[in-house]
Amino acid sequence: MTTRTENDGRRQSPARARILNAAAQHFYADGIAATGIDVITASAGVAKMSLYNNFASKAALVEAYIDARHEEWLGLYQARLADAATAQEAVLAVFDAYIDHAAAAYSHGFRGCGLLNAAAELGADDPGRTAVRNHKEHVERLLIAHLTTLTDPLAAQRLAERLSFLLEGAMARAGLEGEPTRLLHARDFAAEMLAAL
Repeated sequence: MTTRTENDGRRQSPARARILNAAAQHFYADGIAATGIDVITASAGVAKMSLYNNFASKAALVEAYIDARHEEWLGLYQARLADAATAQEAVLAVFDAYIDHAAAAYSHGFRGCGLLNAAAELGADDPGRTAVRNHKEHVERLLIAHLTTLTDPLAAQRLAERLSFLLEGAMARAGLEGEPTRLLHARDFAAEMLAAL
């Protein structure tokens, strides 16, 4: 039996899915550099050859992990957005998606944004860092799009940047503290800013 990947429609083998899931758990809990191929294959219950049949290298596996994290966040956001009745609620759906991410059951505890954690381990010119930056820029563009319905485009862009700073700072602190309280406070601050528009 095969499954579909969420981002490109290709069929994905069960072994590939198990490898990616095992890598995601270990990369998030232990870090990319600290996670060897042997750990991933043992957790996935596959032979090392199976990993290399599905991913050209560890770097390719890291890129797939980053793409999967992006898709995971988009799924959380889209679920929250479906319940948003106003532009203000649509902006807050971005915060809610981050809160949902923080509330997930992590086997070794919440460590903050998996994408930023990954980027911190990658070289400045690594494609993975570019993918993380693209994700963060995507989130900011979502904020701009919702805010543009509430204010002029320049003000929307400036407020989206501030909300991005608020969100990322809260996520960093929540990761350090291992629980989502800072994100809940950031959402409250964002709601206050939106109410003032």
